[in-house]
Amino acid sequence: MTESERNRTAAPDGWAAGARREPGARGRRFDTAVRGYLARYPEATVVALGEGLGMGFWRLDNGRLNWLTVVAPETAAVRRMLLPDGPRRRTVARAVTDHRWLDAVREPERGVVVTAPGVLMRLSPPSVRALLAVCAERFPGGALVFDALPRPAMALARRAAGPGGGRWPGPVRWGLNRAELPRVAGAHPGIAVVREVGPTGWLRRRMPVLGALTPLVCEVRFAAAGSPRRASSAVR
Repeated sequence: MTESERNRTAAPDGWAAGARREPGARGRRFDTAVRGYLARYPEATVVALGEGLGMGFWRLDNGRLNWLTVVAPETAAVRRMLLPDGPRRRTVARAVTDHRWLDAVREPERGVVVTAPGVLMRLSPPSVRALLAVCAERFPGGALVFDALPRPAMALARRAAGPGGGRWPGPVRWGLNRAELPRVAGAHPGIAVVREVGPTGWLRRRMPVLGALTPLVCEVRFAAAGSPRRASSAVR
């Protein structure tokens, strides 16, 4: 990376400490999955759904990737003011359920990894399925990383939120138990692998009740174009 490019991708003044700050345990799992994908596709596009004012670009930038932040229009205006777009990062003003944001991904053949922390759990089940299907269709060879609450934890979150919504930014509408992970592949025949990210097996073995309440971070990998998996029938 040249000095000019480094200056144009540097975090704005006053934001450098935030860019370097390590995320929490769940955030580190997301970062691990993204770094693993970038190790295979260093020029890939990272699509950060619902990122808000997050600074994942500066934490994960390898000098070659492209970054696309997808947020609601009112949030996009604030982000562009505080974190202006740069040569390899852009903000797209779209709702996650408005699939036109997929058209903003340039050169998807270089690889695409979509991150959706806290996003899918607030969508309806049909919307979750539609998002998985459209990403599998449009991004062969790509991946999507998301988190979900097991159903017992989802029920607790709903009760804690109460009728006023509590501290949650939106109602929890979709949950996923660990035993249901294989069913995620049924959203589209192009979904090749669904796996949980992070060392959680010991927790489930030693404290099954606590393990049943612990959020999952999952990676969905899409089959490459021309793969036999993409031509197979979806599991229903």
